[in-house]
Formats: sequence, structure tokens, C-alpha cells
Amino acid sequence: MRKKIVAGNWKMHFTPTKAAEFAQEMKDKIDTDTVEVVLCVPYVSLQSVQNEFKGTHIKVGAQNMHYMDEGAYTGEISGAMLGDMGVPYVLIGHSERRERFGETDTTINLKTLKALEHGLTPIICVGESLKQRKSGRTFSVLRKQIAFALDELTTSNVSKIVIAYEPIWAIGTGETATTEQAEEACAFIRSNINTRFGSTAADNVRILYGGSVTADTAGELFAEPNIDGGLVGGASMALTFEKVVHFGR
Repeated sequence: MRKKIVAGNWKMHFTPTKAAEFAQEMKDKIDTDTVEVVLCVPYVSLQSVQNEFKGTHIKVGAQNMHYMDEGAYTGEISGAMLGDMGVPYVLIGHSERRERFGETDTTINLKTLKALEHGLTPIICVGESLKQRKSGRTFSVLRKQIAFALDELTTSNVSKIVIAYEPIWAIGTGETATTEQAEEACAFIRSNINTRFGSTAADNVRILYGGSVTADTAGELFAEPNIDGGLVGGASMALTFEKVVHFGR
């Protein structure tokens, strides 16, 4: 059985002080060993939130990283830096990074390889736009994104990654893919990995659904056989996040 993951993405919210206060308020409510709970917070809050979660099962993740270990990359953070901090997870290729900051399939692959090199677990985000879905290109988009993201990965490495299917049209819009749409896409991703890396890798890789996941939608989504949890945006910054985590158990 694949252990469910409920990963929160705080995006650009909370000062370090507010982040620590919210972490302190939430930790007893979401601390569990039956679900892997991960909160991906802004760089400046990594340390304060880590301190609050000491002694719990809750993990902290970064929201991005560079694909070089060091260099003249002002404003960037490396996988080596995150590894030295003891940060176990990092988001790679979130749709907002792709759309607003020009991240490409190639850079996402480089970041994935570098994250694994430093012992980080990358949560690789893939998903289609509304235009692509309406034109029947969902699977071709996913196939291309996965092919690039996992280029040069070994079969053993694939078992160490997490993939988040996040349809762009359902992020921050209040729209959610139907359970059938989400399961169909996640099943396609797993089938794609099976074809490329074999059944063991496909059985082990955890695939999340992301896209306006809330306490009202999580239960039905997480019950699907190919959905191993969720990448949660706004709902992870509210007390109702406890209910989302509950559905992962």
C-alpha cells in the first residue's frame, strides 16, 4: 500500500512569525504517522516552521530550487542549501512557476535530478490548461511533461519521486476536476510510468491531485485507487486543513 501524502502549498503567504504561529496552532491537529503531511512554505519561513514541527511527523518542503549547487544566481536557492537545512521535500515545476516565471520542461528535469542528488524528494507538478483540455490534448500534454521531467532518471529513482497532477484551470479558481477526471489523469500518469519504467516503479510512485482541494472534495478524491493524496493550496492555510489530512488516513 502506498502511504498517502497531503502536501500544503502556502505560496507567498505568511511572514516567518505568522507562519510559526500558524504551525504551532495546527501541529497537534495534523500530526499523524498514518499520512505523510508536508507543508511547503516560503524560503524565509523554512527555519521557523521546522522549529515548530520538531518532534512531530510533519515534514517541511520548499516551493522551488535552482538546478545548480552554487554560482552567480542572485536570489536563487540551491538543493545543497535545502539539504543542509534538513528540508526533505521540494516542489518542482508548479504551474505558477511555469506560467509566470518561464520555467520549462528542461529546467524542471534539471531541478528534479539535482533534488534527488541531494536526497530531496521532488514533488513534480504536471497539468494542462483549460484550452488544452477542451481541445482534447490532456494526455498528450501530460505525456510530454512526464517524459521531460523524468529524463535520465533510473527505475529506482522514480520510486523516490512524487508527481502532482494539477490541472491549471482548477488552481485558485474554485473549480475542481471531477473525481472521474482526476482519477483518469492520475491513472494515465501511472500507466505512462509503467510503460517506461516497469510495474514496480509504477506501483511505488505516489501521484497526488492538486487543484482547489478542500475538506469538501478531499474524501472522494483520495478514495480513488490512483490518487495517493493531494497538493493543497488555500485550504492548507486554514484550520479546515485538519479535515483534509483526516481524509488521507
